[in-house]
Amino acid sequence: MLTLTDLRKRYGATVAVDGLSLAVNPGEILGLLGPNGAGKSTTVGMAVGLLSPDSGKVEFAGGGNPADPAVRRRIGLAPQALSLYEALSGEENLNFFGRLYGVSGAALDARVDAALAFVGLIERRKDRVSAYSGGMQRRLNLAAALLHEPDLILLDEPTAGVDPQSRNQLFDNIEALQAKGKTLIYTTHYMEEAERLCDRVAIIDKGKLLALGTVDELIAAHGGSSVLLARRNGEEFRIETLDPLAELNRLAAAGPVSEFRVERATLEQVFLHLTGRALRD
Repeated sequence: MLTLTDLRKRYGATVAVDGLSLAVNPGEILGLLGPNGAGKSTTVGMAVGLLSPDSGKVEFAGGGNPADPAVRRRIGLAPQALSLYEALSGEENLNFFGRLYGVSGAALDARVDAALAFVGLIERRKDRVSAYSGGMQRRLNLAAALLHEPDLILLDEPTAGVDPQSRNQLFDNIEALQAKGKTLIYTTHYMEEAERLCDRVAIIDKGKLLALGTVDELIAAHGGSSVLLARRNGEEFRIETLDPLAELNRLAAAGPVSEFRVERATLEQVFLHLTGRALRD
């Protein structure tokens, strides 16, 4: 659905994206993880044609360049910085954005109704956005990205600063979009979101791709050993191992194991292993 080939982007002396290559498959949710300043937002900007790479190539659906407005119409973006007019109502915002995409009349009315219902804002459609909570604004931001019925949707930190209820609603919305056959790119700092939502995860830092795969593949390749905690005949065992089942069988062969649990490496541990623990401001 989207191919990034050897993308490079520099701002003065700062290299934001440094030879990044990545392919997004149709119908998948691809997570894009990285610390602050890793190049995620710059990558998103180039992927939707808002930024021009210094070198490299962006191809949408086998050949189109998102810098072409006709191609960009097939892409939806919910940016990290909310793109809403607070003096307008939720409904007025969506009518405005729909018209920008050339949707009008009964078709626009139907899409606005459907988008508001999809994000759970029908009852607040007439309220000014300035009266919305942060979570409601995030959901309206998503609705604005869907009015033109795009094939590819990019969500840049879509749950930043939202309450647990709105966060869960957004998760449901994202899973529903995938069920409809949409392709999504999802940038986040929250590892549990990537674990729940993403088919594959790309970890980037300093503009480079460090690792790409399913969560299980990343943990297996970069997470290190699991820890088996077990109790046998009143004695406690703590064993670091790549094969917890084999170690458990070894313990059980010497006597009954009364209880055990396995502490598996997490995506967060993989992330910190690859990007380091130093603070990023």
